[in-house]
Amino acid sequence: MRLFAAVLPSTEAVTELREALAAVDRGTGLRWTDEAGWHFTLAFMGEVPDPLLPDLHARLARAASRTAPFTLRLHGAGHFGEHALWAGAAGALDSLRLLAERADAAARRAGVPMEQHRRYTPHLTLARSRGGGGGGGGLGTYVDALAGFEGTPWRVDTLSLVRSNLPTSGVPGERPRYETAAAWPLTG
Repeated sequence: MRLFAAVLPSTEAVTELREALAAVDRGTGLRWTDEAGWHFTLAFMGEVPDPLLPDLHARLARAASRTAPFTLRLHGAGHFGEHALWAGAAGALDSLRLLAERADAAARRAGVPMEQHRRYTPHLTLARSRGGGGGGGGLGTYVDALAGFEGTPWRVDTLSLVRSNLPTSGVPGERPRYETAAAWPLTG
């Protein structure tokens, strides 16, 4: 299974972001992420062999049990080079980073081969450039348009393990489908 640990935004946060994006001219130079794909990835695991799943679940459950619920809100926007446009987060970012560290450590200890560890940057991907070059200046226009966006705070109380089902039909524009494979309450 292709998996990642994530924090999912509240229904209200999704509605607010949808409304903010409705006011933005989306153009055609970007592939916009469907609302079902809006999440804060904490630890991307890639393909995880089935035999590792029981230990991974146990370790993620432990990570959730050691983390207290916290408050986030969607905040502004940014971009990674010329490749991706994202919405940012504000609020208890230290708690979000700690949960990301714990999810990464849980995966590593369960034997999941993880990419090189780097500092977590909280972001919710909104769009990706088509073909790898959307132009940072072009993305900067979207960042400017969303700069004043401030969402309503919501309580993050769940760590989710999400399965990414990659497109298989070969239809141009088909996107990955995401489903929550498991979830654990934050109870620390």
